[in-house]
Amino acid sequence: MSYRTALSEVLTGTVGPVAEATAGQGRFPRGAVTALGGAGLLGLTVSTAFGGGGRGLAEAVDVVARTARVCPATAAVLQSHYAAVAVVEAHGGPWLRTEIAAGRHLASLALAESEEGAPEGAAAEARLLAPRSVATGSGGVVALRGRKRPVLAAGEADTYVWSSRPLAAPDGLTLWAVPAHAPDLFVPARPGAAGPRGSATSTVLADPVLVPAEAMLGTDGAGLDLVLRTVLPWLLELRAAAETFRPPTLDPEGPRRRADSLAAS
Repeated sequence: MSYRTALSEVLTGTVGPVAEATAGQGRFPRGAVTALGGAGLLGLTVSTAFGGGGRGLAEAVDVVARTARVCPATAAVLQSHYAAVAVVEAHGGPWLRTEIAAGRHLASLALAESEEGAPEGAAAEARLLAPRSVATGSGGVVALRGRKRPVLAAGEADTYVWSSRPLAAPDGLTLWAVPAHAPDLFVPARPGAAGPRGSATSTVLADPVLVPAEAMLGTDGAGLDLVLRTVLPWLLELRAAAETFRPPTLDPEGPRRRADSLAAS
C-alpha cells in the first residue's frame, strides 16, 4: 500500500471523525496519532534500514498538506514530528529510529524559548539560534535546565529534540533527545492561545532533567548548523504546506466531507 493510500484511509476513518472534537473541545488527537503511526506515516521519513518508509521532505509536505485540510491540529503535530525526526535521522541512535519507524514514537521540537506574553512567529524562531537553556555534565550524565515554549504535543510526545547552550564548546548550541518520561520534565500549563486548538501546544520545563551523555544529537556546539540546515528548512516547508490548505473556519461537517473527498482522489 502506498503512503498516499494509507493516509487517505486514516483521514477518512480516524482523523476526520474526531476533527470537530479536536478543534471544538481542544482535545489532543491521540487516536489520530496512533492511527498515523500504525499506517507507517510517523515513520515515513525514517530509513528503510530501520523499518521506516525511506521518504523525504517532499512526501512529509504532502502528508501535512493533506492532513491540514481535515484537521489543523493533527497537521501541526506532524510538522513538529517530521522536523524532529529529520534531526534524529541524522544523529539519533538505532533504538529511537526503530521505535519511530514502527509508529510507536511521537517526536516533537523543544527549541523555542519565547517569554510568556511575548509575540511569537519570527521573533520566537530567532530564539532557536540562541537558547538560554543550560547543560551541565558530570560522570556521563548531563543535567538540562530550561523552559521551552511553545512546544507542540507538550505532554503528549514521547521524545523532545531539546536545545541548550553547549556543554563545553565555546559557542553554538547542542541538541539532545530527551525522553518525555524523564523525571522532572513536566508541562506546567496549557495556554489555549498558542498553536491550533487541540495540538497541546504549551510550555515544557526541565528543572533539571538528567539524561545520559549519549542523548546528545551530533557533537557539542554543532546543533546550530543542524537547526539552520535541517530544522528550519523542514519547518518552513511543512508550515507553508499546512497554511496553504488550512480551512478558514470550522464547518462541523467539513472534516468528514474533506476526508471522504481525499479518499476518492
